[in-house]
Amino acid sequence: MSKRLDPRNWASWRPFGLGLRKPNNYLELWKAFKSVKGRRRYAWRILNQGTCDGCALGTQGMRDWTMDEIHLCNIRLRLLPLNTMPALDVSLLREVSGLAGRRSAELRELGRLPYPMLRRAGEPGFTRVSWDEALRVAAEGLRGARSGTYLTSRGVPNENYYAAQKAVRALGTNNVDNAARICHSPSTVALKQTIGAAATTCSYTDWIGSDLIVFIGSNPSNNQPVAMKYLYHAKKAGTRVAMVNAYREPGMDRYWVPSNAESALFGTKITDEFFGVNVGGDIGFLNGVLKHLIEHDWVDKEFVDRRTSGFEDVRRAVAGQSWEELEALSGASREEMFRLAKLLGEARSAVLVWSMGITQHAYGEDNVRAIVNLALARGFVGRDKCGLMPIRGHSGVQGGAEMGAYATGLPGGLPITPENAARFTELWGFEVPGTPGLTATDMIDAAHRGELEALISSGGNFLEVLPDPAYCREALSRLRLRVHIDIVLSSQMLVPGAGDVLLLPAQTRYEMVGGVTETSTERRIIFSPEVEGPRIGEAWPEWKIFGELAARVRPEVAAKVRFTGTPQIRAEIERAVPFYAGIAGLSRFGDNVQYGGRHLFADGRFQTPDGRGRFSAVEPPALERPDGSFMVATRRGKQFNSMVHERRDGFNGAVREAVLMSAYDADRLGLADGAPVELRSGERTYRGRVLRAPLMPGNLQIHWPEGNVLLDESRRSPQARIPDYNALVTVRAL
Repeated sequence: MSKRLDPRNWASWRPFGLGLRKPNNYLELWKAFKSVKGRRRYAWRILNQGTCDGCALGTQGMRDWTMDEIHLCNIRLRLLPLNTMPALDVSLLREVSGLAGRRSAELRELGRLPYPMLRRAGEPGFTRVSWDEALRVAAEGLRGARSGTYLTSRGVPNENYYAAQKAVRALGTNNVDNAARICHSPSTVALKQTIGAAATTCSYTDWIGSDLIVFIGSNPSNNQPVAMKYLYHAKKAGTRVAMVNAYREPGMDRYWVPSNAESALFGTKITDEFFGVNVGGDIGFLNGVLKHLIEHDWVDKEFVDRRTSGFEDVRRAVAGQSWEELEALSGASREEMFRLAKLLGEARSAVLVWSMGITQHAYGEDNVRAIVNLALARGFVGRDKCGLMPIRGHSGVQGGAEMGAYATGLPGGLPITPENAARFTELWGFEVPGTPGLTATDMIDAAHRGELEALISSGGNFLEVLPDPAYCREALSRLRLRVHIDIVLSSQMLVPGAGDVLLLPAQTRYEMVGGVTETSTERRIIFSPEVEGPRIGEAWPEWKIFGELAARVRPEVAAKVRFTGTPQIRAEIERAVPFYAGIAGLSRFGDNVQYGGRHLFADGRFQTPDGRGRFSAVEPPALERPDGSFMVATRRGKQFNSMVHERRDGFNGAVREAVLMSAYDADRLGLADGAPVELRSGERTYRGRVLRAPLMPGNLQIHWPEGNVLLDESRRSPQARIPDYNALVTVRAL
């Protein structure tokens, strides 16, 4: 990597971008230092000895495997208080009415959950109980009940996911789901169908020196900030960066990497080419790009003929889609589609990166298939500087799916069929159900109908992550038993129930004896050791909690669901998931194994039955916008998942109630910055204030989770069953 200064990539000649709107990364360091007062030695050991529990880049301490430089991002700094804070005063939970109106950030700041707590129906709050009593209550409520289990990805390691899903199956159900579905399940479905593997095909090192990186509905500057250093080095190596999005994200235009002297001083221009598309218009745009590739003979014919199938069907399909139709859907001109097609056509290598701007739609699977079509058409898979990358936002997402914590999948990503269930029945020694279970959204629906009686929620907060919080609240209140396993309080714990509500205190990954592992975006399984430091009350590791729950409900399988420690779990994972070979040997800081190597399919064969990548004929969705309506998308600000860290986003100045709107639309409606408006979708309403932004006309953005009140809980993608986090709205000035 070049060490020479390169002013061509500088964002500004102002030292440190003084006077420009941007996050103050050094202020973040100071805030992190203050937030762990009294626990700074422990926090420092976590930073230096642990594998990051933030986004899924998977740093080892403050270094990683992409470059030999220090890595430290704001997300990880903001998570330090969660990992180091003392216990909360449990007397606060005796009467919870005073806590009900508090924001989630305020609840978290009360401290860690130290002991098991129980609230009976009709009681004003929680009382402390022993672990034995808590497990007895849980077992009584779960025995014979229709139950579901949900696990979030907040730092949950592979060992917890594996033990949890095994315990749930020992209870006789496949009703288990995790946050990976809410993020990337359409990627899982589409990638398995087209290339046979639901994972990134390349490594982060492939960014640096690739001819082109295309970000589609993805914003690493907010969600994976460590990756911005990779982009700094990619730009130094001559890589061009393109972005396809409804909003020209300021952090992707220019970014100041705090741990690199040149970028910290002068900033770095990131995006070279921007392509604006409507919210929901990605298929129209991507199909138009493919249409140009075909018409201008930019298809890698040798790769297509030798390694793929279905191309002729796709060629005929896009030939039958008129430019007028594709332009109307995408909001982009055919000339803009040509511009990206030319970039792809002339590139010898490219990496296509996408995230929730692509997946969180009612047709998310087709969005991903349209991206795969472009990569297959140009042969950008299985070789250096090329790949398909569904970039992960959380350290537990990739492993959560591969450990089988899915209603539709078993460990290793195997679909739930009688044959696969029989295989795990033999491995585990108890009957595994052979039909798919309920996804998270299906669980909420079933609870709302009175058809689900018990819910185990490990982390997460349905009131914040799913559409229509009022609907979720009502569903939670109807359950006969709720078991919340977490490290801190959340608002869903305080919802009064028709039966018992249990709070069970969990350990962080840094507290677990024997250490744990996570799987990063680039398929790297990384060991994170136990870190010496204070321990909270009677908190247990989640793998132990789930094993004990299953053992108490079904004593006859107790020996089969209890583990002696995380090394035993890793040994079983290696037997259950063959491509995780090597995980059992991970035991020290820095130990890791990247399954599949640097590139998947480097041998020329895809993991499909015939070894060929499959093109998909993707039809544009029928999206109609009545005159005067807008498509609104939910976006992230200064936050990690639903954990909001600041009211104001340092990149664009947006406060949490901001309604991002193009200047064209604001002028047309006579709305100044700060003007109060009401967005309406059917009977659902949201009130906020206008903030002019570089957004495609006819489109709006509001923050998630606040904007979830506008979302229709019934709109989900057909196969992955992911909620649609977008809505058609009208705007009224207040």
